[in-house]
Amino acid sequence: MPEIHLTRKSIASCALVFAALAAGGCASIDFDYPRTPSSAYTDTQDTHYGGSIGELVAGRPPEQSGFFPVVDGIDSLAVRLMMAERAERSIDLQYYLIKNDLSGSALFDALLKAADRGVRVRLLLDDIFTKGYDTGMAAIDSHPNFEIRIFNPFYRGFAGKFRSGLTDFGRINRRMHNKSFTVDNMVTMVGGRNIADEYFGAREDAKFGDLDVVGVGPVVQDVSTMFDSYWNHSTALPLGAFAELPEDPAAELERVREVLKQDRAEIAQSRYADAVRQHIADLLNTSSDAFLWAPYELVYDSPDKGIKSKAGEADSIVTPLAQSLKSATTEVIVISPYFVPRKSGVEALVGMVERGVRVTIITNSLAANNQFSVHGGYAPSRKPLLEGGVELFEVRPDADVSGSEVVAASGAKATLHTKAFLVDDREVFIGSFNFDPRSANINTESGVIIRSPELARHFEQDVRSGLEQETYELFLNEDGRLRWRSRRDGTDDILHKEPETSWYQRLMAGLMRLLPIRSQL
Repeated sequence: MPEIHLTRKSIASCALVFAALAAGGCASIDFDYPRTPSSAYTDTQDTHYGGSIGELVAGRPPEQSGFFPVVDGIDSLAVRLMMAERAERSIDLQYYLIKNDLSGSALFDALLKAADRGVRVRLLLDDIFTKGYDTGMAAIDSHPNFEIRIFNPFYRGFAGKFRSGLTDFGRINRRMHNKSFTVDNMVTMVGGRNIADEYFGAREDAKFGDLDVVGVGPVVQDVSTMFDSYWNHSTALPLGAFAELPEDPAAELERVREVLKQDRAEIAQSRYADAVRQHIADLLNTSSDAFLWAPYELVYDSPDKGIKSKAGEADSIVTPLAQSLKSATTEVIVISPYFVPRKSGVEALVGMVERGVRVTIITNSLAANNQFSVHGGYAPSRKPLLEGGVELFEVRPDADVSGSEVVAASGAKATLHTKAFLVDDREVFIGSFNFDPRSANINTESGVIIRSPELARHFEQDVRSGLEQETYELFLNEDGRLRWRSRRDGTDDILHKEPETSWYQRLMAGLMRLLPIRSQL
């Protein structure tokens, strides 16, 4: 390897380059850009959902809301499209990720149609995966009824993300991971799904198992209050504050409409589109009795968590989640795709076992995980957890994912993406929170704790009935070595290394274990 000699002149030149980048980056975001505050409409009782849901809510105890869990991926997209199509006053949606793919195109098509009908649409989107979207977003934002704001935007232009990391890492490291979709302040959907084909069974090469829940009743206003707190926060910026806007937004909007029209025509005759239409028809025939009524608590981080200097004092989702878990007396089931417990987390889980609580953790196997770094952060915790009596299961890469059967090829890799937990036979959490340091300390998260013995029983039965077919059970052999037990289809195989992985996958995960990055995972 050749030697590199740095002279004072070259060091000074590098310093000038970095200073120029920093100066350019600082000048490219206007944090004082004018914003008009707005809030959720409250006079929506005369809308379609106001009438139908008003009848459901009437006479219910004020501490209860109605909930309808959605496991199936096609159902999940169908619900969102159906909600958008029936919106009359407002649509508020908050997401970490919306991809420019089949499902993203279908959603934006539905949102633009709603805006054309006079519905106010407010979209709050994290900036982590918006590269190349600025012109299209600006075009849509030019619609008089459609407004887009971006959470903690990166610097644009040459080496924009590099400049962001160099000069403003403390800010751009904090991302908005919340997910919510609310129509007419009458019905809402929260959970773990982003807007991308893999979450809705629309990709042939990948399928993400996830969980959402539709809510009606008082929980909807709670979600709207959360949305408004983020929408009007200093971390949520209009596109004009940081992005180069098109010279002719109206012309660009027409181009976007044409693209969406072509996409709609292209997918209209597909098997997947037929399936979505059928699922919408089925949902329209679903009885109102499908809603489960129960006390609840909407839990979420303050948007101040997105500001490093304020994060330490900001209201945290960790507080109510920890209170719920600590209250367990018989059983805890945690489902988390990215599970990276620190030493204190391991001790807390083992402490529950010592108190007589059965603790079960379900997370991704290395073969199912889409993040080598996360698996590298998780792997060291397996042995102490098992030694402490915690039951540990890892999802198989060939697991069945409801809603993926229409287009998913036989070789499509399954990835767990559900974030949920059960406490005893009395309450269930569904949301965006992973059991990792990033969700706890860096990103903003949201979800709902539903205090329902009926939902808890169904949740526990569904989870345990699927463990044998969809997961590997981890255990320590007589020599204290980690092993995986596969019990699918009546067989009982003992595996001595990470199942269904290559030497390269194991090498990469092993290398990630050596990096001092667990606090960022």
